[in-house]
Amino acid sequence: MLSGFPASAGRIAGTARLVNMFSSGDMAKEMSRIQKGDILVTAMTRPQFLLGIRRAAGIITDLGGNLCHAAIVAREFNIPAVVGTQIATTTLRDGQKIILDGNDGYIYED
Repeated sequence: MLSGFPASAGRIAGTARLVNMFSSGDMAKEMSRIQKGDILVTAMTRPQFLLGIRRAAGIITDLGGNLCHAAIVAREFNIPAVVGTQIATTTLRDGQKIILDGNDGYIYED
């Protein structure tokens, strides 16, 4: 379905939660939508995302490489991540069931 850079190893299935990093609203409220086991999908992560990342089972971003914020944080929290997909936020739907393969850099529909 999608591919990108495998930034943090692991393979998990979960629910995609799209987060608009450019939202002018309350970021804490946006992060509260992420439940334990959800997969965070965004253009790129920011430090304000840490509350949501702690609950997330994985991270998918449109931008970035192996040294981007999302990749480093995912490795620190020991959760799988695929970065640099270019189109994750426009291809995946909020609430969609997906499989994230951080070993090979692929996202599959569940």
